[in-house]
Formats: sequence, structure tokens, C-alpha cells
Amino acid sequence: MLPFQPPHHPSQAALDMLRRSARVPVWLPWPLPPSWLVTGFAGAGDERSGIRASVVALTGPSITHGPADMLVIAEEPGVGLGAGFAGLQGSDPGAGFDAGPPHAKIDARGHPTALWCAGRVPEDRAVYVGEALGNWLWTVAWPAEAGCFIALADLSLRDLRDQDQALDLPFGAFSPRLDGDV
Repeated sequence: MLPFQPPHHPSQAALDMLRRSARVPVWLPWPLPPSWLVTGFAGAGDERSGIRASVVALTGPSITHGPADMLVIAEEPGVGLGAGFAGLQGSDPGAGFDAGPPHAKIDARGHPTALWCAGRVPEDRAVYVGEALGNWLWTVAWPAEAGCFIALADLSLRDLRDQDQALDLPFGAFSPRLDGDV
């Protein structure tokens, strides 16, 4: 696995740094759901080959009660960062994760994208995974009920590396989910 870089507190400077070095998309649901905030950034990679897995952390209201957290992860196959945050062994969602029809469909940079629920994850989270632009696309949400948000919401992901964006991102407090063991 590539080295997980220290996470960055949410700021335009941190986003700009990640955008410059990322070799994979830096996904953000846009527009953000009501009352959701961007709460941090992270990546895996090194100075020589660049960031080959990106993470955008978000926090907002849960559909049940209290706050919910979500990580949106893009990574090259074999990196394993998404699987780590999902609580899975190995570097991918495992054989057969995409058996049957998708559990959710979202828009990723203008393309319909299928996501499947990953099995064998800890009960405290919901994990959806698929493929977009030749990379794994993971969403990991806490509490598990927040995963319904992914399945029910009409999410549209933008790649923050694209230069045609002048987004005024609402930043919140740093997400402790980025400090977890991966």
C-alpha cells in the first residue's frame, strides 16, 4: 500500500495542494446536500509518483438524528485506501461485490455511475463502491443509516481537479474520521 499522507484540515490551500498532486479524481458531491460541510482532505502516494488515492471528508445531518460523516475516495486499483476506511481486508471490495443490479446510481463528472454495497464491513458504517474514470470510487458513511443518503440522494460528483470551477466550498471543523487507522 502507498503511504497515507497526514490529513489536511479543510481549507482552500489544502484543496489546492491536493488538486495539484492528485493523479486520481478529487470527488465532491456538488451541489452539497443542505447543511453539509467539507471537513478535510487526505491522500495516499508519494512525491515521486503523486497522490494516487484522494479522500474528501464531509459532515452533515443524519437522516435519523445527530451528525453523519462521509468520505468520498478515488483510488487507483491496488492502492487499498478505500478498503482500509471501509474496514475490509485487502486492497479492493473483494470478488463478487458487483453481483446483481447496483444498489445506487450517481452521476460522476457527467457519467452515470453504478455503486454496490460492500459486504463484510463493520456495522457502524455503510460502504458503496464502484468504478469511475478507471479508478475505484468509494463512499464510506457513518452511522450506517447515513448510507441511505447515498442510495436515496441524487448525488452528482465533480472532480475538483477540473479547472472550470469556482466553487465557494463551505468548510467545517476537521473530521476525526481522517485520523483513523487505515
